[in-house]
Amino acid sequence: MTFFRLPFAAAALALAALVSPACAHKDHNDHRRDASTPIELGPRPFFLVDDMREGPLKRKLEQCARRGHYTARDWSIGHRGAALQFPEHTVESYVAAARMGAGIVECDVTFTKDKELVCRHAQNDLHTTTNILVTPLAAKCTKPFVPASYDAAGKLLTPATAECRTSDITLAEFKTLRGKMDASDPRARTPQEYLGGTANFRTDLYAGPSSGTLLTHRESIELFKSLGVKMTPELKYPSVTMPFDGFTQEAYAQKMIDEYKAAGVSPRHVWPQSFYQPDVLYWVRNEPAFGRQAVFLDDAGTVADLPTYGELTNYKSQGINIVAPPIFALLTTDPSGRIVPSAYARNAKAAGLDIITWTLERSGILADGNNGFYYQSFDSAIQREGDMMTVLDVLAREVGILGIFSDWPATTTFYANCAGLR
Repeated sequence: MTFFRLPFAAAALALAALVSPACAHKDHNDHRRDASTPIELGPRPFFLVDDMREGPLKRKLEQCARRGHYTARDWSIGHRGAALQFPEHTVESYVAAARMGAGIVECDVTFTKDKELVCRHAQNDLHTTTNILVTPLAAKCTKPFVPASYDAAGKLLTPATAECRTSDITLAEFKTLRGKMDASDPRARTPQEYLGGTANFRTDLYAGPSSGTLLTHRESIELFKSLGVKMTPELKYPSVTMPFDGFTQEAYAQKMIDEYKAAGVSPRHVWPQSFYQPDVLYWVRNEPAFGRQAVFLDDAGTVADLPTYGELTNYKSQGINIVAPPIFALLTTDPSGRIVPSAYARNAKAAGLDIITWTLERSGILADGNNGFYYQSFDSAIQREGDMMTVLDVLAREVGILGIFSDWPATTTFYANCAGLR
């Protein structure tokens, strides 16, 4: 079934019909897209190629752009779906990522008040990623909306605030919400105004009242099976104190894996992730079939925060096989200004670790410089949008990453096709 060709509304309606007793325990191999199935890239990858500096890489990618037929690649990972333009962790965002050829798609996993697993980037982000503040459920938020305050001259004194957690509401209540672009307006005087603030390089075009369909973790599994994509769930560290109503961190980690087992998904098609090392080690020791592909996410904020070679070898000795640092950890510049692999990248490879990295298409316009977190170690080499393709080329050919998360998977799918990556 080529589910990813269905319209978005039909995709949401078809979700419940996809699972029947006859198919509920099939191996995920039964749902993989045929390698010859074309996907839809749209104009962005070709815009980026056109914007590149002249040289061998641009000529290679231009030749590839004339090919006109591309297929899904596991190297291309949908970060929260296709979050550059679609509300993250929604049916619409996931379907868009699959249409753009993401071979693997991410559900960030957290839990509700009744301890059911749902897809949200954080347990405490409902106030910025959903419409909860303009629903009756706003009364249940950990921190209700407080408007911004101003002095007599209209100068902002204190920004607007709120905090709404999935653990504040039940699963049934969660399912009444609609997803929106992750944003808020610190100058808001009303909850309606607070829902604004979307970055100018994103869009609210796909965040209307008939879209933004939220999912449980189980629903994401069945959707991903129908889309023919593999899965990389991230167990989010809770905002609440654990144990939560008797629900321990270990039980939380186990429940996430149990939902893949119950759905008949092969461990070979799941990359469980966490920033919390005890989660990763729990899977390594207690669910070794899934633990072999467990991903330890690195939360380093600067180059100085990155682990040493000794720490990386210790990860490997404990059974961790894959690390996932942010892009800046893997790249630097040489004396000529060329982008090259970093010391961390060389150390991780020397330690026997595979590498996944995050996140492309999340930094807005690159040509204006000062490109922030993801480019901090090599920003001097980034001067135009097309330089994004050079970043991908160094990560693929010289660092040798397994894959990369992107907010717009068409970009990474295009490169993976051109470079012959699986």
